[in-house]
Amino acid sequence: MQRSLRLSLSLTGAAALALASTPIQPLAAQEDGSAADLGVMEINLKDAVKFNWGFQGALQGAGTPNQAGIGGFLPIAVGENSVFFADVLLNANFADYDGTSSIVNTEVAGTTISTSSRLGYRWLNSDRSWMYGINGGYDSRPMNTGNADSGVTLYNKESAFFQQIAAGLEAVSDTWNFNAYALIPVGDTEQRLNSRYLGGALDTYGLDVGYFITPDLNASVGYYYQSGDLGEADGSGVQVGLDYLIADGLTAGINVSYDEAFETRVSGNIEYRFGSNSSAAETKKNAWQKPTIQALSESVKNRNIRVHDATDPKAKCKLLSPFDGKLIGSFMGSERTGLTIFKTSLTAGGAKTGFWEKTGEWHCNPGYDKNGGWENAQ
Repeated sequence: MQRSLRLSLSLTGAAALALASTPIQPLAAQEDGSAADLGVMEINLKDAVKFNWGFQGALQGAGTPNQAGIGGFLPIAVGENSVFFADVLLNANFADYDGTSSIVNTEVAGTTISTSSRLGYRWLNSDRSWMYGINGGYDSRPMNTGNADSGVTLYNKESAFFQQIAAGLEAVSDTWNFNAYALIPVGDTEQRLNSRYLGGALDTYGLDVGYFITPDLNASVGYYYQSGDLGEADGSGVQVGLDYLIADGLTAGINVSYDEAFETRVSGNIEYRFGSNSSAAETKKNAWQKPTIQALSESVKNRNIRVHDATDPKAKCKLLSPFDGKLIGSFMGSERTGLTIFKTSLTAGGAKTGFWEKTGEWHCNPGYDKNGGWENAQ
């Protein structure tokens, strides 16, 4: 945990230093003139930054569920060059695709309701060419569980409830955008999902760097470090994303990530927000649609509680002697798949001879109430 916190502080500190000292000037401003020439300096933020709400949805990704819900952005206090805000989401989490687990081994079953809340402060620099922000909050995720993604029945299925606190740093210009974040599980971070697997919420620390190919099309690349869940998910990962503003308030995107725990995952997302500036006069709308101004009232990113499952080291099956029924040994549930079980088949004068005969392939499935947990795989 101390290593994770040190890594988080290092990432966020480096990101903050880079964002505060960057000399990059927006390409749009270089080509077309200063921010003032584009009308940005004349914008009254109380007109441009308004309450907005709408719907969002996403497909399952690396430790995250299929989901859809409602969200809202509330500007609590709007100043001449800044906004203090609240941002809340309420999502319905649905079942995983059949045969594909979002948490690696156990399929997530639907439906549960997750929440996410953020308080934040965003401000513009003196010439309004950059928007900076800081935010923090709390997320919750109940989770129902199903069978293994291989189709094998898992026994004693249980529901879980995970929580995390989160913090983030943002910086947006008309050309570049940066987002550093830390997701830190709290409470009962590792919970039993069934007789074989435990599930754990992951500490995740990351930095995304984006580039506006056009004002409506943003491409990003990111690095993240994750840890937790019995140490099986510890390691680094990378992700790339593409987001496109289809129309006022409507954005769609795709994200591809890779790490050793989840391997390659592809996810899509869509968001629509009412309360956009589509009814504004054309001159105002052109200025209001600058990325720096739009970013003041956008929903905060990176809010999912990411979960990974791993075999319970205590989940074992008993192997008993066919002669006297005594315990020969206990074996790990997922590491003895395909073990061959034997039995005595001959007797001489009423005494067992010790001749063993193979009877078939058996799988260890903790929770199965017969044969010490061994199920016939034939």
